[in-house]
Amino acid sequence: GAQRNSSQLEPAVPDGTCHFRIAMGGAESCTNRMYRGGGAGRSSEDAVLNAKALGLVAYPKKDKKDMGYGTAGFRAAADGLDHILFRMGILAALRSKVLCGKAVGVMVTASHNPERDNGVKLVEPMGEMLPIEWEAHATMLANAPDNALATAILQIVSALQIDLDVDGEVWIGRDTRASSARLALAVCDGAGAMQPTNIRSLGLTTTPQLHYALRCNATAGAYGKPSLLGYANKMFDSYCALVKSGPAPKNYKAKVVVDCANGIGAIALSTEVQRFKDAGLEMELRNQGEGPLNDGCGADFVKLKQCQPQGVDTTSVKGVSLDGDADRSMYFFGGAGAGFRMLDGDRQALLFAHFMATVMKTGGLEGIQVGIVQTAYANGGSTVYAQKMLGKEYVLCAKTGVKHCHHAALALDVGIYFEANGHGTILFSDTFVKWARNNSKKPGAAGKAAEQLLLFRELINEAVGDAISNMLAVEACLQLLDWSCTEWFVMYEDLPNRQIKVVVADRSAFETTNAERTCVKPEGLQAEIDKLVSAVPSGRAFVRPSGTEDVVRVYVEAATLEAMLKLGQSVVDLVYERAGGVGAKPVVA
Repeated sequence: GAQRNSSQLEPAVPDGTCHFRIAMGGAESCTNRMYRGGGAGRSSEDAVLNAKALGLVAYPKKDKKDMGYGTAGFRAAADGLDHILFRMGILAALRSKVLCGKAVGVMVTASHNPERDNGVKLVEPMGEMLPIEWEAHATMLANAPDNALATAILQIVSALQIDLDVDGEVWIGRDTRASSARLALAVCDGAGAMQPTNIRSLGLTTTPQLHYALRCNATAGAYGKPSLLGYANKMFDSYCALVKSGPAPKNYKAKVVVDCANGIGAIALSTEVQRFKDAGLEMELRNQGEGPLNDGCGADFVKLKQCQPQGVDTTSVKGVSLDGDADRSMYFFGGAGAGFRMLDGDRQALLFAHFMATVMKTGGLEGIQVGIVQTAYANGGSTVYAQKMLGKEYVLCAKTGVKHCHHAALALDVGIYFEANGHGTILFSDTFVKWARNNSKKPGAAGKAAEQLLLFRELINEAVGDAISNMLAVEACLQLLDWSCTEWFVMYEDLPNRQIKVVVADRSAFETTNAERTCVKPEGLQAEIDKLVSAVPSGRAFVRPSGTEDVVRVYVEAATLEAMLKLGQSVVDLVYERAGGVGAKPVVA
């Protein structure tokens, strides 16, 4: 692998005479031969008692409400999270110790939520999300009463037979929210209480940068250099190599206005603007921190409002909005009002699929199948187009949340997974890599095509959805296809659609199945929704409880705008009346 930075903390390797590895939950785990019952020796007990004492003094829970670790980790008003962040530092250290000291990440962010909120999510050594079975441990530890914190820690230690004497390693990143530095310190204190544990702060970082750095570290540099500079250099070098692999474009314009949502994306991109301009791609940054985070701007705003963000005019140029932690991207073009056109996650996925299919066809390459994973929020128009292009068996539907999409994509040779909100990435299997490398040795068009696919893979952040990586991949694909946004947009026609939030008294009263497309509780609600949908041409509607807010989300689509608006209002009225709506009833417009 690449030479490692001498300033980087090296992961601890347990002494082979004292420890052995066992398989646990699909990951390599570490325990101690001398493990006795509920814990370890005096030093380990001291660490647990120290964690309890520090938590009681500096980060008490008191009577704060319980929370659950969901798709986005923990997310709520920032002033109620200090105890949770402290305890997630403890949990990250425990997770690292169970993995024999491999680095585990903690990201302090609330993504697209307002500035007043914050949150935390844990990241695996290869940049993947926390295993589902550990979410229960996170929830239990976060909600333990102050006087039972030590008991909660020891319960996890005992259940998983964790050797607390193993050197843990925790890497921490944070976004630009005013509360993030304070909460990141709470994570450091929690992890530091579980000695021995090494802590590395990446400082202000996008969520994808933390995932990337962890993967680089876990692969001993084979994936890249585990630093923010290493990330920036890989993105730049990969983009330049890919666009140079094809002829100069005639129609494509290498300019994009980037809405940074007044978040961390502005910091990540500000140092890169000049060298990308020198390489031929002009990026104009907007909403770089002069206003409130995600307020009237950002990927979520553009997706929900279907209009330009504040401070951005794309009448004659294309634009892209990032979200608060730069893991979502939403493209758009055209002026305000009727001229506005949005290119969401569905369209980004299909652009990447079309690009790869075109390259393979040009090179006469066969033997690899590209597939797409969507969620229930994917527009029906995109699903029909994807099925025609790839085949129905290679267009999958997963539950909402990238962890579910990621898992489904692993079954494909090349798995492109995107949520309609612009969050997604591409997974390239070992089968694909071997196939492409073998074909790259062939002369002529086949070899060139395979090499181009490998260069495309280098630009993608496989660890997690990455707005910056995906933005550069979109620009590269458009250039190599020699497309404008208009040609991209007319690949298929979206069915008119809306997403509506309905505030309800108890979101837990809602349960879904069939990849969240069917509501099973409250009983009878789905039958009434089906009756409404059946009366509308190309109608589709579903409701699901939010994983991050006290709301129920309603999605509707239909063949015409008028029919969609009527269906949407009917479903919203139904949910509001049947589930105890709170506040003003939403008007679908």
